[in-house]
This record gives sequence, structure tokens and C-alpha cells, in this order.
Amino acid sequence: MNTDTSAAAHEAIAPHAAAMRLKVLTHIREVDGATCDEIEIALGMKHQTASARLTELVKSGHAYKTICRRPTRSGCSARVIAAVTQ
Repeated sequence: MNTDTSAAAHEAIAPHAAAMRLKVLTHIREVDGATCDEIEIALGMKHQTASARLTELVKSGHAYKTICRRPTRSGCSARVIAAVTQ
């Protein structure tokens, strides 16, 4: 859904998004894959921020969803995202 508030949030984060994507990508490379929840904890990011950066990395081809799953803090099963090797 594209609302005024989501558009404003997108504009506010735009100057920082590339640096955050790199931070997330570096982390998932260092740990050989991570769930969104693990990234939130390790990098101190809000869920919406970590999730958005992971989605961008997957869409751009820098990362991919593995078949592996791990439990989150709430006990749910979450997909592990890994970096594409260069």
C-alpha cells in the first residue's frame, strides 16, 4: 500500500538506505546467512528497517532466500537470507 506516510518514510530513509544495505550485506556475509530477526539483534535495527533492506538486497540479486529456517525470538520459523558469492 502506498500511503502518504509510507512515501514520507521512504523519502526520509533514502539518504541512508545504501549504507544500511551495505551494513546488512556485510553482516550476512560475515555470519554466512541470517534471519531478519538475527539482523535486527546484531545490528540494532527495527524490524521494518531490516526487512526492507533484506528485500532490497534480494530484489537486486545481492542476496537470496535459502531453504534453511531458524527460530526467531518469538519462536516462529524464519527463512535464512544469504549473500550471493562473488
